[in-house]
Amino acid sequence: MLQNPSDFAERVAALLPMKSQDYHILFVLLDGERHGYGMVKEIARQTAGQIRMDAGNLYRSIRRLMKDGLVAESDRRPAPESDDERRRYYRVTPFGASVFAAETERMRSIVTAAEARVRELKA
Repeated sequence: MLQNPSDFAERVAALLPMKSQDYHILFVLLDGERHGYGMVKEIARQTAGQIRMDAGNLYRSIRRLMKDGLVAESDRRPAPESDDERRRYYRVTPFGASVFAAETERMRSIVTAAEARVRELKA
């Protein structure tokens, strides 16, 4: 059954603005499924070490993102010889990708306004 577009937009808007760590988790998961430690490493790499997440904060965020329908645990696993069976892998849901895109647009509009203000100050 197709969802009413205005209901979908309202569900997306209700999750904005996003917490920074949630945004970064979605960002790294857009590249593909990852386990927690892989997310922590990639977030640190993407932010040049400016954002470092500890395991407790990461998994609290993941639980919240799963509850909101933005992230899901993956059923797929790497080959057993190249993986630890205790790891859980996560992926972005289509709804999560929509929320990520909306948050990116929200932040872009803020940056555009800020850049205009900076140009005014320099003039």
